[in-house]
Amino acid sequence: ANSARVLARKLALQSLYGWQLNPCPWQDLMLDFDRAEEAPRADRLFFESLVRGVTEHQEALDARLVEWCDRPPAQLDPVEHAALLIGLHELSSHPEVPFRVVISEAVSLARRFGATDGHKFVNAIMDKAARSLRPHEH
Repeated sequence: ANSARVLARKLALQSLYGWQLNPCPWQDLMLDFDRAEEAPRADRLFFESLVRGVTEHQEALDARLVEWCDRPPAQLDPVEHAALLIGLHELSSHPEVPFRVVISEAVSLARRFGATDGHKFVNAIMDKAARSLRPHEH
C-alpha cells in the first residue's frame, strides 16, 4: 500500500473523529494535519480530499450508509463512522484506488482505533458499499 496515503487516512480518521464531536470547516482540519508529527511523510493532498469530501458531503454519504446499516449513522461509534465515511468517499471519488484497497484500509483503521469487533461491522458495510458503488470492479 502507498504509505503516504495510509498515513493520510489515519490522520483523516483522527481529524474526522474530532470533527463529528465538534464540527468545523474542513480548512480547520488542515491545521490538524500540519501539526501532526507524521505530516512530512503523509500525502497532504489526499488528506485534503478526504476531509473536504467527507465534511462537504456528509449528508449524502450518511444517506447511503442508511441503506446498508442496521442503525442510524448518528448511533455509530465515531471511529467506525469516520472510517466508513472515508471509505465511501474513496469508493465514490477516488476510482484510481482499487475497491479492495479501500475496504482493507477502512477495516484496518477500525481495527486499530475502534471498538473490539467494530472492524467486522465496517468490513460488512464496506463490502455492500463496494458492490453498489463499484459494480464494474466485481
